[in-house]
Amino acid sequence: MTVYSFVRSVVAAILKPVYRIEVIGRENIPAEGGVLLCANHIDNLDPPVVGITAPRPVHFMAKDELFSVPLLGKIVPHLNAFPVKRGMSDREALRKGLAILKDGKVLGLFPEGTRSKTGEMGKGLAGAGFFALRADAHIVPCAIIGPYRAFKKLKVVYGKPIDMVSVKENKLNAEQATDLIMSEIQKLITEYK
Repeated sequence: MTVYSFVRSVVAAILKPVYRIEVIGRENIPAEGGVLLCANHIDNLDPPVVGITAPRPVHFMAKDELFSVPLLGKIVPHLNAFPVKRGMSDREALRKGLAILKDGKVLGLFPEGTRSKTGEMGKGLAGAGFFALRADAHIVPCAIIGPYRAFKKLKVVYGKPIDMVSVKENKLNAEQATDLIMSEIQKLITEYK
């Protein structure tokens, strides 16, 4: 058993009953091939919640400060996370993310780049659009519908993959592609709230 699968099973055993997590649309994540999984970001627990509800292992970009926290910094790389420097264009993180997608794995992103303080979705950063346009991967929107309150239901909704053919044909830029992804996440929130 890998560190990832062990931690995943422990975290699932704790979080699923506490937050009564309901998962909708797991079947929308393709069983094979690269998948860019884009979710809204409402709480620090979002990455583990996506990690335990997705049917495949998820690789996450994580703020580089986490990798220098004692103990946590040693564990995080074993949880399929890699560092990204926030607030600037981090070419190494972009290359790593593209490599994950090209290897047919799942890359999890929170396009807003940071948690929402209000619970409302913020504007997405161009990084999600960059990956969507550059990688030949399925783009799956994910809505985390909270709030996180003990013994209240938390929903995680995986939408159908977004058709990027027209986006590429119309030569949209990364920011416009991100806007499309964010609008699909918002539709899921509106539909399942």
